[in-house]
Amino acid sequence: CQPVPKPESRVEVCDLNPCPPRWKVTPAGPCSSSCGLGLAVQLVTCVQILHGQEVLQEEHLCPVAEKPLTSVPCVIRTCSYEWSFSEWSECSTSCGNGIQTRQDFCLSSLTHKPVNPLFCRHFPKAIVVRGCSAGPCPEQEGPLSPGAELQPLTPATHLTRAAAGTEHRHKDLDVPLSAGPREQRKSGGGEEDTAKGVCGNLFLNATGIINMTGVESRDCTVAIGRPLREEISVTILESSLNCSAGEVLLFSGRMMWRTGCRKLPLSLINSRTNTLIVKQRVVLPGNGVILQYNSRTATKKYYQDCDQQLFGPQGEIVNPVQLPDQRQEVVCRTFITVAPRQRISIRALNTDLGPEGNQTHFNYILVRDVSTMKTVVFHGKQQFLWQSTGSQAEIEFHE
Repeated sequence: CQPVPKPESRVEVCDLNPCPPRWKVTPAGPCSSSCGLGLAVQLVTCVQILHGQEVLQEEHLCPVAEKPLTSVPCVIRTCSYEWSFSEWSECSTSCGNGIQTRQDFCLSSLTHKPVNPLFCRHFPKAIVVRGCSAGPCPEQEGPLSPGAELQPLTPATHLTRAAAGTEHRHKDLDVPLSAGPREQRKSGGGEEDTAKGVCGNLFLNATGIINMTGVESRDCTVAIGRPLREEISVTILESSLNCSAGEVLLFSGRMMWRTGCRKLPLSLINSRTNTLIVKQRVVLPGNGVILQYNSRTATKKYYQDCDQQLFGPQGEIVNPVQLPDQRQEVVCRTFITVAPRQRISIRALNTDLGPEGNQTHFNYILVRDVSTMKTVVFHGKQQFLWQSTGSQAEIEFHE
């Protein structure tokens, strides 16, 4: 351009108004999930450029319809692990009520082979035990349904029918009667008084006799409860059940379900856990059984150190604190057992399961109704009210 005369330089004002406020988005934070779909939080602010400087403004000054999302979907990588389950087992009984179980295992989606369950600990797991019914039981010739774990007493603890035949003989056993939820019967009380109020009670003594004969109701249910470190054994001292009429005795616990009618006297039932429910079904008034129960230290540990056992009738449940030497992946459980005539209500007064983005897999509360094996999972920070259909419930606090 040298041959051409150069014009004079000049500056013209094009707009005297400042730039309008606009939305500013900071880089998104970390993804809430280590794999799979999660959420990332990003900071959105309203700013304006004044004299070359960025100035923070009130949000209503920026166009509301154009505001970016504060949470955006994110995927770091595809989840490589997931829970998988075997087929349900056959019903534990050939007739009547029983349970079905299935095995759970953590599966690698890359190799399709089981791996250490720790890789799946952040993902909710479906139930592995459920109730089943194999239809009504015909008249049985044997003492119990298959696998009933009903055993004759050893000679050292053998009690003859004569020793268990009358009310006076039972008093001579020097074992306190337990007719109330938490207290032993006072001396001088007869079994006739026990029979009137035995149904629907929870027995918490270490040992006792339960007289279920002469009860007015057709179905009579009692529960026995002990601390978590113990297990319960029950001896049937006497039985006047009419098996031909369909009368039966049922035992149920967290790890067992047994029924029987014939050859009950002088037999032994082991609960294998700290709670046991005994249900008697009679047709003819006056029939029934007399039980003696004892507790002892459990032969196998079926609980975790952070588990709790509550027996009601009311109380406060706080998410158990992790023990100092406890691994983070351990899930703490709270077991609730009340008298069979009662039901359980659980109300969440305050729930804080962490930031909004961490509620996909990591944090949740699981509540299980033991009588139906139905499980409910609660996420988020909402308060809730849960009610049982039976007298036993379990709660699990995940993360």
